[in-house]
Amino acid sequence: MLGAIVGDIVGSRFEFHNHRDKEFDLFVPECFATDDSIMTLAVAKAIMDATKAKAQNDFGCGEGFNTCLSDLTVKYMQEIGRKYPNCGFGGMFYQWVFSDNPEPYNSYGNGAAMRVSPAGFVAKDEWEAEELAEIVTKVTHNHDEGIKGAKATALAICMARRGALKSEIQKRIESDYYPLDFFIDDIRETYRFNETCQETVPQAIKCFLESKSFEDAIRTAISLGGDSDTIAAITGAIAEAYYGVPAEIKDAALGYLDKELREIYDEWEAFAGANDHWKYKQGQ
Repeated sequence: MLGAIVGDIVGSRFEFHNHRDKEFDLFVPECFATDDSIMTLAVAKAIMDATKAKAQNDFGCGEGFNTCLSDLTVKYMQEIGRKYPNCGFGGMFYQWVFSDNPEPYNSYGNGAAMRVSPAGFVAKDEWEAEELAEIVTKVTHNHDEGIKGAKATALAICMARRGALKSEIQKRIESDYYPLDFFIDDIRETYRFNETCQETVPQAIKCFLESKSFEDAIRTAISLGGDSDTIAAITGAIAEAYYGVPAEIKDAALGYLDKELREIYDEWEAFAGANDHWKYKQGQ
């Protein structure tokens, strides 16, 4: 999840002012945590509370774990989101956040994938990663392409955490989700801003696959252009699972979170550490 937050913050200043090069300062005063980070943390909060309810066999929020998680996802995305009305919500999602009767609206926007990383990090296996991704996604993005983008992202994260080779991750994504028969250098000049999962998630996954390190993954994602904060958030989440996040980058990124968001992140770090079934390749 931290990788998504890093990517979002680094990419925040480039969303509408693309920088199609890998040379730039990662963190500057103009950077900020957008809706990508805020909704990622809301999903993390929902997963933590649903998991605690399951452990205590107390599903006061609904009938069983899946319903509980779905209800809590709505609860926290609304409760937390309403505190940040100017963080960059899309029009339909903004209406959903402030609705008294929030219902899914058949979206296939890339918000489905940018916020889903907690599902990939907490899942016990690939099947659960996909299941959790669908549950937390379809409360808003119930279009098949929206669910597909979220599941592909969570799956890639889960596989990376399990120590899968990049070639194995690519093969699985190509088999079950998207063709990845392109190179970032070849599409950079023509790639344009797009907020759909089907035109964002494959590109973000490819940025990870071509990377040499966590930082290089973020820089590659930014250099592609387009919806920079979201592409970098998706790329960053997978890169975190594969490489880990360097301490100096972690510290810099967390400095952009306010007290409430930082408390959710700290709670998640303790929770995810206690529930981590695989360790990063680098032994983190």
